[in-house]
Amino acid sequence: MNSVPTLSSGRIHLRQWRAADRDAFAAMNADPRVMEFFRATLSRVESDALVDGIEKHFRERNYGLWAVEIPGVAPFIGFTGLHFAQFSAPFTPCVEVGWRLAFEYWGHGYATEAARLTLGYGFETLALPEIVSFTSATNARSRAVMERLGMRRDPKDDFDRPALPEGHPLRRHVLYRIDAGSYSAKG
Repeated sequence: MNSVPTLSSGRIHLRQWRAADRDAFAAMNADPRVMEFFRATLSRVESDALVDGIEKHFRERNYGLWAVEIPGVAPFIGFTGLHFAQFSAPFTPCVEVGWRLAFEYWGHGYATEAARLTLGYGFETLALPEIVSFTSATNARSRAVMERLGMRRDPKDDFDRPALPEGHPLRRHVLYRIDAGSYSAKG
């Protein structure tokens, strides 16, 4: 496996996944609060398969969803990172910034701080021209993180998530974007 870079703000570390992260990740993915804006909670097998996919994504693309560690507080609180999204939508394929944190770590600014590290890596190291983020239209917490990151939404870009059936309450999604120039201007 290629070496996964570690990103750090001092307060948080984004690092390669460890076998020990899988138990905490499975518990997080089984928490209905964490999974409120997803189709369903995940079983242990589904959670482990997601980690396997994350590790494969890093091997193939040299970026992905990093494990988030808070030194001196918690060895693993979730993930934040970049994902190559290629489902059927007008804006795909694209690189998405995303996050998922255990409930007890919400409200401390960790998602925003970790996503800023990820955006920096995407624009400064990978020289990506644009990074997007999307979520269910009703997910106010994630939308607030996207706005704190300087990402902008144009309602004409909103879309129906193809993986969710017609009439599903989470099907309507909002798309936020930030390009390299806007990111650099935030300085």
